[in-house]
Amino acid sequence: MNKLRCSAVVLAAGQGKRMNSKVQKQFLELHGRPIVFYSLECFQKSDMIDEIILVTGQESIQYCRKEIVERYGLDKVRAIVAGGSERYNSVYNGLLACNDPDYVFIHDGARPFIDQEMLKRGLEGAMKTGACVIGMPSKDTVKIADACDMVKETPERSRVWIIQTPQIFDYSLVRNAHESLRNKDMTGITDDAMVIEQETDVKVCLAAGSYMNIKITTPEDLKIAGIFCVDRYEKE
Repeated sequence: MNKLRCSAVVLAAGQGKRMNSKVQKQFLELHGRPIVFYSLECFQKSDMIDEIILVTGQESIQYCRKEIVERYGLDKVRAIVAGGSERYNSVYNGLLACNDPDYVFIHDGARPFIDQEMLKRGLEGAMKTGACVIGMPSKDTVKIADACDMVKETPERSRVWIIQTPQIFDYSLVRNAHESLRNKDMTGITDDAMVIEQETDVKVCLAAGSYMNIKITTPEDLKIAGIFCVDRYEKE
């Protein structure tokens, strides 16, 4: 059996307005290195990943090349491309830069705590249906609100998952779905699984991530990530 060819698209084009920092959140230092470095390193070390496409702002391409890719020897980063005005535009630009893989991992660069077992579970899930998202069951009760901020319903907690990244897809499936969506209303599209759900009849598989796999969005998240990072490096 031939080895599957897999690409990773890492998104690092966000402005990070909720971080209240002049530095974009993905480039803030965590344990002495930029936040985005950690997910790039995980993909770099993975035997499953053949290439990495890093998507960032046009103004950050040179910084990423010199201060992250070259500095840390991330030679699987085959291309650094400019993102778009919205997340789905950045993802699409990343997909276009891929070298026709079998599967693609789409990941938020502000989630530094992915690991090899998580990548393996995600790929195994994607091989079942063509689409898999990493996530964890919600530890909290979730309320659905109406337009007046009144409780409309309470879904059964055991069926509620908090979705993370990476999200893993058959490459042709997700690229075609994104291309189909581009001529339609994209309002409310917040992750790539929604593109698959809206544009295809493919079932999206769920695979376990980790409660540590947080997205660093606010200053409070950065403090929590610092604790996680120290804990991880002490164990290594």
